Amino acid sequence: MNRRKLLGAALATPALTFTAGTARAQDELNFRMATSWSGGFTMELMADAYAKTVARLSDGRITIETYPGGTLGSALEVSDLVRNGVADMGHTWMGYDWGEDRTTILFGGFAGSFDSERMLHWLYGADGAELWREFRRDRFDLVSMPLGIRTPEVFLHSNKPVRTLADFQGLKLRTVGAWLEISAELGAAPVTAPMGEVYTMLERGVVDAVESGSLGENVSTGFHQVAKYVILPGAHQPVAPFELMIAPRVWDGLSEADRALLQDAARLVTMDSWIAFGQADAKAKTFFEDQGNEVIDLDPEVQKAVFDAGVAYADKIAADNEWFARVWESQKAFDALWQGSERYRRVVR
Repeated sequence: MNRRKLLGAALATPALTFTAGTARAQDELNFRMATSWSGGFTMELMADAYAKTVARLSDGRITIETYPGGTLGSALEVSDLVRNGVADMGHTWMGYDWGEDRTTILFGGFAGSFDSERMLHWLYGADGAELWREFRRDRFDLVSMPLGIRTPEVFLHSNKPVRTLADFQGLKLRTVGAWLEISAELGAAPVTAPMGEVYTMLERGVVDAVESGSLGENVSTGFHQVAKYVILPGAHQPVAPFELMIAPRVWDGLSEADRALLQDAARLVTMDSWIAFGQADAKAKTFFEDQGNEVIDLDPEVQKAVFDAGVAYADKIAADNEWFARVWESQKAFDALWQGSERYRRVVR
């Protein structure tokens, strides 16, 4: 059977596969997961890792087949693929849906977000994950939870040096989410595209610069081969939680035990991904210089300007979006609670 027939057969398969025979066989569950990723580090660390973790925790009873971005539909519209029944599950970055509701950027991270450590504490130690679940079900009719979290991104892989706001003026930039609007306010000329198209855009000079991925993540992207400058840190994206979404028709048919298993696996993979991203960043810190790239530290004034622009952007949206205001107030209250935490969390070395 050729690949096209295999895919057609997979799409025709019901979300839940029940096999006659033993009680164990009758409980076997098979799901299709659409993703936003063409493959590589991002896919392996989260979507593929989740499928393996669920299979392990269920002793092979629950299987998830992951599909690279673009296989089942648009890589930037995974939520639609799940809502429309093309896939049973999806793995994506919630900020891709910012055009439908700007609240998504608060969960996916943006220029006004706190760092990954605080984001994890807000999600799992405060009310973040609960707000996440309620929002996605209310506004998108999806069951949703965190699945993976990225450390700060690289600010730019660029063919032009960028240190100051003056350097940013007119820069043709590939980006996604809220940074499309915020970067334009700061003077850039942004466009959007899926991750799988970023390398080609940079190589062909369609854009001057791209932002996509963390320091360690981008070792394998090859951006360093087609752009001279690596600009740090990712003030525009200090954190990026990722998302598991499940169709309600699937979720509602699961036992309480299987729901708990899927949730536990998602939390485990999220923590594992954070550690893996951090380790990859540490190992990559000299990689780009060794490859002949020039690594530029973004001026502190620019970093502050980016953060301030992000906060102003969020405050403006909160005035007219009830869900956005609710989540933004939760994050600001959490941030206030953690103000001064360096006093007891940081030791001079």
